[in-house]
Amino acid sequence: MCSRPRSVNPITLPGIPYRVVIAPQSFKGSADAIAVAAAISRGVRRVLPDAVVDEMPLADGGEGTVHALVRATQGTSRTTRVHDPLLREIDAEWGILGDGRTAVVEMAAASGLPLLSEHERDPRITTTRGTGELILAAATSGAHRIVIGIGGSATNDGGAGMARALGYRFLDRDGRDLPEGGAALAQLHHLEGQTDPRLIRPAVEVACDVRNPLLGPEGASAIYGPQKGATPQMVAELDAALARYADVIEDFVGRNVRDVPGAGAAGGLGAGLLAFLAARLRSGAELVLDATRFASRVAGADLVITGEGRADAQSTYGKLTQAVTHVAREAGVRVAMVVGGTGPGYEALLSQGVEVIEVSKPDGMALGDAMRQAVPLIEDAAARLAARLRSA
Repeated sequence: MCSRPRSVNPITLPGIPYRVVIAPQSFKGSADAIAVAAAISRGVRRVLPDAVVDEMPLADGGEGTVHALVRATQGTSRTTRVHDPLLREIDAEWGILGDGRTAVVEMAAASGLPLLSEHERDPRITTTRGTGELILAAATSGAHRIVIGIGGSATNDGGAGMARALGYRFLDRDGRDLPEGGAALAQLHHLEGQTDPRLIRPAVEVACDVRNPLLGPEGASAIYGPQKGATPQMVAELDAALARYADVIEDFVGRNVRDVPGAGAAGGLGAGLLAFLAARLRSGAELVLDATRFASRVAGADLVITGEGRADAQSTYGKLTQAVTHVAREAGVRVAMVVGGTGPGYEALLSQGVEVIEVSKPDGMALGDAMRQAVPLIEDAAARLAARLRSA
């Protein structure tokens, strides 16, 4: 028998919330943000059927960003035929937000690691071409602003594939086009072309929560290459190739991109977006809350319930749940959380304004079982939280 899941701290919230904003992110590996928000909503309504509940699933720029932002803003989803990291044709989803002027794209939909089986992972040959095709589709829609989430990449090509899709050619010393992928950039001699004219008008903003430079021991290849299938020898090869790439593109565009914090994000796609689209790299949490007009949605609410799969010390450093808490508290709104579990350092969330953290995983239940049953467990945790509010 598993014991009843616990509340991490004994604080209760006074009063019954008449208006509740539910703004969680995904519980990775078990439930996306939309499913989590719906589960919390059901749990609250089981106990407080008269509460006004506003579901606002959120994401931080990785997989699921399009779904979350389209849902949160009552936008529309679209699908475009693009190339995956190995140049196979796939259908990738993107969206137009509710303002009708902002397009949202996630690179994971076209160039993400989940698109490859484990034996296919090889950052020497994978490409961001499909991400460029998605960006071009978004620009063609007439969007004035394009938001790009760049989490979850399978690539290490510095955004060269993306740039090819936008109109550039990457040539070796003899004027021959280089193959796709990060390794071939070691032979890069010069570039030709210009960005497709359809991309001149829209402002491009990138959800980027990592600060890594393009090169070196903290760069794209060394830090993120191994999870994409790179051996230590491949890491050295890819880092050298990106160094050559940086030399050529910086000379071509006339600005330093290699040392910009975030240039190493998504296998160097951050650098490519800076170079070829003059993109602005922003905190993923900040960008998402801005795009969804979160501050105006929470104004006048009685309670915000946010959540994530695991609350720990990392949750307090620029992550989405921290940003949600900050904006809500600035508006004078109380904040509670539903989480799958906790890790060292989660207590800092309580000092930052979260008043209650309700854990969905019962004590004694195996993690794998809890992940498989995530949705009903989240609903039960939300009901417990609501019951405490009712009885306060």
